[in-house]
Amino acid sequence: MINYSQNEKQYHIGVSREDIGDYVILPGDPGRCEKIAKYFDNPVKVGQNREYTTYTGYLNGTKVSVCSTGIGGPSASIALEELVACGAHTFIRIGTCGGMQLDVKSGDVCVSTASIRMEGTTKEYAPIEFPAVANLDVTNALVDACKKLNQPYHVGVSQSKDAFYGQHRPETLPNGDELLRKWKAWLALDCKVSEMESAALFIVGQYLRVRVGSCFLVVANQERAAAGLDNPQVHDTDCAIRVAVEALRTLIDEDKK
Repeated sequence: MINYSQNEKQYHIGVSREDIGDYVILPGDPGRCEKIAKYFDNPVKVGQNREYTTYTGYLNGTKVSVCSTGIGGPSASIALEELVACGAHTFIRIGTCGGMQLDVKSGDVCVSTASIRMEGTTKEYAPIEFPAVANLDVTNALVDACKKLNQPYHVGVSQSKDAFYGQHRPETLPNGDELLRKWKAWLALDCKVSEMESAALFIVGQYLRVRVGSCFLVVANQERAAAGLDNPQVHDTDCAIRVAVEALRTLIDEDKK
């Protein structure tokens, strides 16, 4: 892969091979990296460039990292490409999402089994017929972590989009009729949540032959609001972070065996 950096560091994320562990947590928000790194042993900030902030430490005696991806598929795919170039092989996206089914409540965690490719990045990696599917080992580890931590959770298909406001005010956009038609279809097909990065991460991970999974905090659910149901906003991502960290511990231990 071409590296445009003038030193040994990756051009966009600004780190080199010795900076990165084999296992990486991928939040979107750079501000969450320090919070996640506090769950590591001996965390050190190893990189900060553009939307990419990176810390590295240890879990169960194994070198691990956290690297932010920014918002959306383009920046997430760049992070994944360059982290894989640094030798990482297992990834967990931890982020926020909006619930879609009425039983998906604020403060719940959703583990994504696959993602609807309603974004543009993956079209440059794979024909649209190819599914964006999470790695089974990572998915199972995330589900087991939810159970172990007694965290309310859901498992199923997520939707990945490019336009945040296409979800929240589609009727005001020129392509609103198309957005509303598809949203209705996703609801009928039991899509659990909507977010912005997992489809890109799943497809790029499949192409690069690495393991990728995703879990999200449900911030709120516009369908519950529309139905007149309780719908508070929850912004503390710690429950999803703890699920991701516990899942990484499981994967590390299983890989050691």
